[in-house]
Amino acid sequence: MTQDLNDPHASPDSRARRQFLLRSGLASAASGLGLPAWAEAAWPSRSVRLVVPFAPGGSSEIVARATAFELGKTLGQTVYVENKPGGSGNIAMAEVARADDQHTLVLGHIGTLAVNPFIYDKLPYDPVKDFKPVTLLAKVPSLYVVHPDVPARNLKEFVALARSKPGRLNYGSAGNGSAGHLAMEYLKMAAELFIVHVPYRGTGPQLTDLLAGRLDAASVGAPAVLQFIKAGKLRCLATGSKARLPQLPDVPTVAEQGFPGFEMTQWYGLLAPTNLAPAHLDRLATESAKAIRSSASAERLSADSAEAVGNTPAQFAAFIAQEQQRWKPVLNRAKVKPD
Repeated sequence: MTQDLNDPHASPDSRARRQFLLRSGLASAASGLGLPAWAEAAWPSRSVRLVVPFAPGGSSEIVARATAFELGKTLGQTVYVENKPGGSGNIAMAEVARADDQHTLVLGHIGTLAVNPFIYDKLPYDPVKDFKPVTLLAKVPSLYVVHPDVPARNLKEFVALARSKPGRLNYGSAGNGSAGHLAMEYLKMAAELFIVHVPYRGTGPQLTDLLAGRLDAASVGAPAVLQFIKAGKLRCLATGSKARLPQLPDVPTVAEQGFPGFEMTQWYGLLAPTNLAPAHLDRLATESAKAIRSSASAERLSADSAEAVGNTPAQFAAFIAQEQQRWKPVLNRAKVKPD
């Protein structure tokens, strides 16, 4: 056949038929041997959808958009963000778990991966079996903030105020089981406080009421509230980070204000449905880690006190398991329940 292909006297139709047969034979052989990449269709072949399980306006939005913009450059296809709030992230997670188009991803989160498995009797998704971890994208320190009308200048004063008025102060969160809910319950447990929880459908709606004074307090990821703190619209009582933040050098950590060892950070990572082909997952992991660690992404996240990570699928999987073990006893003790 090779001789016929090179035969200058062979007709064009004859050469075309032989070229087709040769390509088909090579593709079939590659498929039979399990050879990837060049024997498979190129991926991604169209735009990639990155589903965010929360409403716009929070830290998840900032991390997702920074990732999507840079990832689109390296993949050669547009990566667009789609917010799908509701059910403490369960609605979006369940939808992506069932996606079979090879072009749908989801932003994993401390709430959907390390909290929901322990507060719901039955989840519409399995955080381990239904997804392939891709990479841990970013860690975000939690900030403890109040409306300026609350008569507390620091965490010690807030604790004293809350203890003097048990049940009369409230705090908002992005929903039951959200990072903000977990962070405030963690503080309540450490300081032995009774503060009423008001869940919302996302950080954006929660911030609207907090800025308006309809809420007293909240724990929110730094990127979503730094601008309001600097503008004097919110007062930051403490940071949940190990050390003070460069953006808020005068704000002490929770640990500094009487609670040694206290640390609370949110985190976000990229997940794919389990049916994503291994070769595609490998490329996605490499490119997404590169995207979040790019100078543009790192600079954007650093400006909002978020830390870009970008690790391997195995490292991210181990991190998720570690976080589940960390928060399970806290959730059981605080008796956190879904809506």
